[in-house]
Amino acid sequence: MTGDKTAIQRLIKTARGQLDGILRMIEEDRYCVDISNQLMATQAILRKANQEIILAHLNCCVRKAFASGSEDEQKEKLEEIKRILDKMAK
Repeated sequence: MTGDKTAIQRLIKTARGQLDGILRMIEEDRYCVDISNQLMATQAILRKANQEIILAHLNCCVRKAFASGSEDEQKEKLEEIKRILDKMAK
C-alpha cells in the first residue's frame, strides 16, 4: 500500500479505541443515543481511512496502469474502482 501509512494507521487506531469505548458504554448500559453517536463518529473515521486508501490506490496503482499503456490493466483498475464505488454506495 502506498499513501500516508502513518495517518491511516492513526485513523484506524483511533477507530479501534472508539470501538473499545463503545463496548464499555454498552456494558455500562449507557444511553442509546450516546452509543449511536459514538458509532457514527467511528464510522466517519473509518470512511476517512478508506478514502485515504482509495486515493493512494488512484495515485499509485491506477496511475501506473495508465502509464504502462496496457489496455487490459487499465480496464482491470477501472473495474476495481467501479466495484469499490458500488460497495460504498450501498
